[in-house]
Amino acid sequence: MRRYFARKLLIYALTFVVAVTVNWMIPRFMPGDPVAAMVARARVSQPEAVEAMRAYYNNLFGFDEPVWQQYLHFWGALLQGDFGLSIWVFPKPVADVLLDALPYTLGLMIPAVLLSWFVGNWAGALAARRKVLDNTVLPAGYLLTAMPYMWIAVILAWALGSKAGWFPISGGYSLDIQPNWSVDFAVDLFQHWVLPFLSLFLVALGGWAIGMRNMIIYELESDYASYLSALGAPQRLIRRYAFRNAVLPQITGLALQLGVLVAGALVTEIVFAYPGLGSLILAAIQNQDFFLLQGAFLFIVIGVLIANFLIDVVYVVVDPRTRTGMAGGQS
Repeated sequence: MRRYFARKLLIYALTFVVAVTVNWMIPRFMPGDPVAAMVARARVSQPEAVEAMRAYYNNLFGFDEPVWQQYLHFWGALLQGDFGLSIWVFPKPVADVLLDALPYTLGLMIPAVLLSWFVGNWAGALAARRKVLDNTVLPAGYLLTAMPYMWIAVILAWALGSKAGWFPISGGYSLDIQPNWSVDFAVDLFQHWVLPFLSLFLVALGGWAIGMRNMIIYELESDYASYLSALGAPQRLIRRYAFRNAVLPQITGLALQLGVLVAGALVTEIVFAYPGLGSLILAAIQNQDFFLLQGAFLFIVIGVLIANFLIDVVYVVVDPRTRTGMAGGQS
């Protein structure tokens, strides 16, 4: 088991290095000059002052160094937990800006991922056994899966926000309420959370339901299920075996879906102006904030890698073949 997890950790470490390097390169290939934008925001007209400010910012952010030195300094600072200063909200550290937004994204992502997985698999398993549910769950699942996150977010905002007036359609909380540990603020926070959550939950739900429904039907029609039925095994036992085999690909799919759902969360946050990492990434691109963009992408990469590693651990627990393979490797 140690060799298995050591090999997995090595793969994740290499993936982390490559992903962070790409994240460092992408902002530098973007068009535009962030220092020029900062100088323009200062509205200084004297050429000497403009040159002095440009030289100061270039030295402060390390843009006057060769690219390879900037890359090495980036890794040195990253290993010390230093993400640099934000260009957009200068001179606030990037880490502080990210920590303000991270709870909103995590509070949106984690419930949407886990609830859609559990409810979707449960609905798919029921639909495979009952024709009435199959005739409703399957078309609904195809409809939800085919809809992009942005479309369903706009439909929910129009139907439940603008027309029905049940939920606010923008922001993380009302502007007339200061964040505090009170029931009123918690209720207001929940009301702003509902629509972004529903847009992520509904799209992911359809895919899980269809996948589990198809896998259950495949397992119930396989040779081992027919053999157990011929031996007189109860249908409840056969369905239990079918569910255990069908849920394994769904666990693998959960790891693959995380990356897709992260992208969906970013789009959803932008549609609802939700103050998470998605809104920060949009602001960083618009303001050419290299360091904020790097930091936001870094959190996403770390989150996806940690989630995939946890899925690997869960797979070892629920799949006996994985444990058997590891035991054979050790021998």
